[in-house]
Order: sequence, then C-alpha cells, then structure tokens
Amino acid sequence: MGSFNLLTVLRPLLHYGLHFLAPGLLAFIFFRDRWKKAWLIMVATMIVDADHLLAKPIFNPARCSVGFHPLHSYYAIGVYLILLFFPKTRIVAVGLLFHMLTDFEDCQWIGLIN
Repeated sequence: MGSFNLLTVLRPLLHYGLHFLAPGLLAFIFFRDRWKKAWLIMVATMIVDADHLLAKPIFNPARCSVGFHPLHSYYAIGVYLILLFFPKTRIVAVGLLFHMLTDFEDCQWIGLIN
C-alpha cells in the first residue's frame, strides 16, 4: 500500500480552484458592473488548454505547461500582455494571464511532489 501524500491531494484542488473560482473573484473586483459575464469569459479562456492535445502524452503531471505548449509559450504570454492595453480584449487578457499564472503555480508543485 502506497503512502498518502497530502501534496498530491492539494495540488489539483488548488490548481482547479484557481482556474474556476479565482477568476470569479477577479471579475467581481475589477469588472464589478459586469462580473458574471467577465467570470464566464475568463473561465472560457481555458480553451487555451487545447494546445495540450498536441503533446504526447496529452497529460503529464510532471511536465510544466508554461513554456512547453504553444499557447502557454512566453511569446503567447507576451501577446496576452499586449491585449491588456485594449479595453475590448482586457477581460480575455486577464483570464489568459491568470491562467498562465495558475499553470506556473502548478509548475512549482512539480519539485515538491516528485
């Protein structure tokens, strides 16, 4: 019987909590007049994870997404930063950048668990 590791339980809880719940908080703080719509848009930015389908294996818990997958590349992150400067793309940019931050946070767990 394997040993129980609390970090292996906390990692996905924190990761997916940040992907789904934290954008709601960000939407409420920064886009209060339209926070529900902003939250849905930010959650919809998770479509960038479609680039995981290009990798083999598609999911590898020991692989850092940031800097590996095309839509998680530093070039893509640069584009997401530029999108912040345009009011029409700002909510999408916040969602994408927070997604990258969440994935970067997940990368920090790799060294703790492995």
